[in-house]
Amino acid sequence: MEFNLEEGKHLNDECSTLILPALSIGNVGQLAVDLLIASTKAERVGYLDDPNVLPCVGNDAYAPTPQGDLALPLEAYESPSSALTLIQQRSPVVKGMMVEFAKNLADFAVASGKKHVIILSSLDFGRWQTIDMSSGLQIYYLSNTNADGADDKCEKLGWKKMKEYDPNQKLWKYLDTLAKGNPNQDDLYALEDDLEEEDYYPSLPFAAMFSCFKAKGLKVTCLLCYCSEGDNIPDAFHLAEAACNLVGLTPDSFKGNGGGKWVIPFSWQSVYGPPPDMSLF
Repeated sequence: MEFNLEEGKHLNDECSTLILPALSIGNVGQLAVDLLIASTKAERVGYLDDPNVLPCVGNDAYAPTPQGDLALPLEAYESPSSALTLIQQRSPVVKGMMVEFAKNLADFAVASGKKHVIILSSLDFGRWQTIDMSSGLQIYYLSNTNADGADDKCEKLGWKKMKEYDPNQKLWKYLDTLAKGNPNQDDLYALEDDLEEEDYYPSLPFAAMFSCFKAKGLKVTCLLCYCSEGDNIPDAFHLAEAACNLVGLTPDSFKGNGGGKWVIPFSWQSVYGPPPDMSLF
C-alpha cells in the first residue's frame, strides 16, 4: 500500500484517532464516514493506493460546486479541530485478499502515528438473535481493551458488547494467527471445511481489520449496528453519532446544512435516486 499526499498537505500528528469503515451490508459504515467527513469539515490530505482494492473513480462527494476533483477508492481526510483522521473506502476488496488489505491498513496506521482506530460497520439484521428495539437502534461494540472484547467506556455509553465474539473460537484464533504473520498449517487444513454458523462474524471484513490492528498493538474499537439492504441513512446517522460520543465530539456543534446539526454530504442528494413522479399516483 502506498500513501500519496496531496500537494501542499501533510499529516497532522495531533490527529491520532483514525476512523474508517469496514464494508458490509447496507454500506452503513461508508455512509457514516461520509457524514463525519462532511460535518467535521475534514479536508482530503491524500489517497491510498492498494492492489487489493478494486479501482473506481467518481465525482467529488462533498463539494456542491464542481471543483474538478475526483473521488478515488481509498482517500484520507483530516479534521485537526476534531483531532481525527478519516479514511473513506469506495470500492470492495478483491475476493480472498481481505486480510492482506487489513494488514496494509494497520501498517499505515502505525507508520502515521495513530493511537486509536475506530471501525464502523454493519451486521445482517437476519442474523440478529435477540431483537430489542425498546430503546431504538442499538449499537454493538467490540474492543481489544480486554481479552473478552469488553470496554468499560463503551458500556457506560449504553452499548452492548458483541456476544458472538469468542477469542478462543476457531476462526477468530486463525485471524489472530494470520494477522501476526505465522499461520499454522494444521489450522489451514481445518478451515478447508465449510464455514459453520459460528464462523459468520469472524468472516466479515471488520473482523480481519480488528485482528490486524490489534496485532500491531493499536487500540481498536468496532462500532456495529444491525441493518438490512435499502435506505440505511438513519442507521448512518446513528453510527456516526456513536463515533462522536466515543471520541468526545458533540454533533450539536456542527453547523448543519439541512436545518439540523449534521452537514449532509452533497452526494447524498442522489444516493438512492430521484423521488418518484407523484403524478403517477
